[in-house]
Amino acid sequence: MIKPFVAILLCVSILAGCSSAGKESPQSAIEAATYVHTGQRKLTLITMVNNRSGAGAHTALLVEGSQAVMFDPAGSFIHDRVPERGDVLYGMSPFWVQAYKSAHARTNFHVVSQEFNVTPAQAERALQLVQARGAVRSAECAFATSGILKQIPGFEDVRRGYYPLSLMSQFEQKPGVTTTRYYEDDEGNVRDGIKALSQ
Repeated sequence: MIKPFVAILLCVSILAGCSSAGKESPQSAIEAATYVHTGQRKLTLITMVNNRSGAGAHTALLVEGSQAVMFDPAGSFIHDRVPERGDVLYGMSPFWVQAYKSAHARTNFHVVSQEFNVTPAQAERALQLVQARGAVRSAECAFATSGILKQIPGFEDVRRGYYPLSLMSQFEQKPGVTTTRYYEDDEGNVRDGIKALSQ
């Protein structure tokens, strides 16, 4: 039990993106914001990486199934126009996916996206799992995300762990991955990035 406890303490100290309690939006707001995804079904692992140390700072999972949602476990992205329940952000159109990345990409961090084409069945399984997971405790973003991925057919070999960079490294080895990196040079943190969206 000592090893996981130490990992949690380390995550608490370094994962600025893995810290905030989310909001619980009413069902009416979630339904109104639903973004129906009609294209190729995809899963995208999103990792925030420190530009100075190279350490992983946060993990999220974009699910593009019958609707597009972002599993943002213990995340800090809170916007009036993005309903949230149980650490799932709803209505994640391409605009809001880009806004999410932009808010996290700061002088100190960049955003790594690892995209996989999946079947409709895989995408719907992922959607069910993230909706059922519920809110995640601080510093357990990678642990929660890897636990969900292990339950999706084709991703059973994912090793569960507490470190975003370790999960990202596992995905680098999987066939079919498309990786992109997004940078911005804005100062501040995620909340500053969210404020900038409204300006």
